[in-house]
Amino acid sequence: MSDVVDGLEGDLRSNGISVEALSVDERVDLTYLTAFPGARVNHQEMGRACNTFLDRAETGDWSPRRVEATVLRSDDDVLGSWHIEPEWITGYTEYRLSDEDFSERVLDTLTHEHEHEGETEAQS
Repeated sequence: MSDVVDGLEGDLRSNGISVEALSVDERVDLTYLTAFPGARVNHQEMGRACNTFLDRAETGDWSPRRVEATVLRSDDDVLGSWHIEPEWITGYTEYRLSDEDFSERVLDTLTHEHEHEGETEAQS
């Protein structure tokens, strides 16, 4: 048995995403263990995951579809979730969406498992 991880999972791992579970069907379901187990999902880590999907779409190695991501703080401790719509990926690869527009759309989907009233989503 080979220890080599390739394809989408390999690309995610090479971008520093600790993949716990990955399924690719009509949509992509990604569960990853964060390297930043604080109170909020780390935006840079989200960006690295998003860039993996964008890079694969740009090279034709992946057909855009909805991506559902669940971020774990530790086993069975969900920190938050976010998603990407396929039209955002296509819009980005066809230069109809800027980096900022794409990022804003994804960040707008971000939810944290333990939301508290009055808290903001602001994080660098």
